[in-house]
Amino acid sequence: MPVPPVTRLLVEWRAGRESALGDLMPLVYDELHRIAGSYMRRENAGHTLQPTAVVNEAFVKLVDVEVEWRDRVHFRAVAAQTMRRVLVDHARTKHREKRGGAATMVTLNEEVVGEADPGVDVMGLDLALKKLAAGDERKSRVVELHYFGGLTYDELAEALKISAATVDRELRLAKAWLHREMNPTHPP
Repeated sequence: MPVPPVTRLLVEWRAGRESALGDLMPLVYDELHRIAGSYMRRENAGHTLQPTAVVNEAFVKLVDVEVEWRDRVHFRAVAAQTMRRVLVDHARTKHREKRGGAATMVTLNEEVVGEADPGVDVMGLDLALKKLAAGDERKSRVVELHYFGGLTYDELAEALKISAATVDRELRLAKAWLHREMNPTHPP
């Protein structure tokens, strides 16, 4: 079975062929830009970070990451973590600049957090995901990859080596946990 171009380029890039990154970017950039754009459309009206900036900063960070790339889904999973860090770092910077001002707000996918949730701050989500990871790493990872990486149930199943039914169950349980954690005065 032939190796897909993205996987081949990821392996070549990790092996030290610098030009592989230039060949890889056009193959994954639009997909990552689309994912970042979906975050930005859900942010509050005063946000200053643009999808292109999220993707570009993520790529700069990905260049230095020490990972044995397996495939496109694995790349998207690592990119999801990286974009999460970019968004959280940006929110923290804006929060510091305003000396306690409001955190950057984004609306989560209703499949993850709940239909009535009007928005959640990125720093709050990051803290909640860290708490969830302390108790259940896989649930935290499923949410991160689904929300920040845009992975489908099938891609999540492949990336985490679990069934799509388990992905569905983990997301539903994580959704309830996150809702309770982030909205303690509003039961689901």
